Amino acid sequence: MKSIHSNNLKIIPSKIICIGRNYVDHIQELNNEIPKDMVIFNKPNSSISNELKYFSEDTRYEGEICFLIKDNKIDAVGFGLDLTKANEQNYLKQKSLPWERSKAFDGAAVLSEFVSLKDDISKIRLELFINDELIQVGGYELMIYKPSKMIEEINSFMTLEDGDIIMSGTPKGVGTYKKDDKFVGKIYLKDTLLIQTSWVVK
Repeated sequence: MKSIHSNNLKIIPSKIICIGRNYVDHIQELNNEIPKDMVIFNKPNSSISNELKYFSEDTRYEGEICFLIKDNKIDAVGFGLDLTKANEQNYLKQKSLPWERSKAFDGAAVLSEFVSLKDDISKIRLELFINDELIQVGGYELMIYKPSKMIEEINSFMTLEDGDIIMSGTPKGVGTYKKDDKFVGKIYLKDTLLIQTSWVVK
């Protein structure tokens, strides 16, 4: 089983719960409809990676604030990349088929280490740099569904187990990438840098 690290402890998530279409500007950049209900899908434990790999020219990165769950509450935060095989996803959506082939493949959930998060999270935000250029910025205030609502909705039909991760959606600025690109992901709480992690595409 794949694992992540939170405050130097090894954690094995049973699943990753992803919130789709949670930023209006990202919905608009992909010409999607604003959903009536929360869009939720899962990535399996086998999708977890701490390396960023090149898969295909249409594979898209999506930078996300990720929450680690303990006792049905947010315990820690990390930076994640939700990777999507865009052409395959578009085909599956057109055929009204599940997204797993485009979203749940091995290496599709690239995760940093996690750090404790006990304070008010209403000022949390992410920044993603690619090759030293700021590409994505977003956070709590731009989310359609806030973290407390995510937990409530997930619990309405699925058990959140200790160690599970919620990927909270991506702001605008998604795109494809290539080998040797350098990614730097940052999570801030107000002006305090909580997480900084980097990957070079292999």
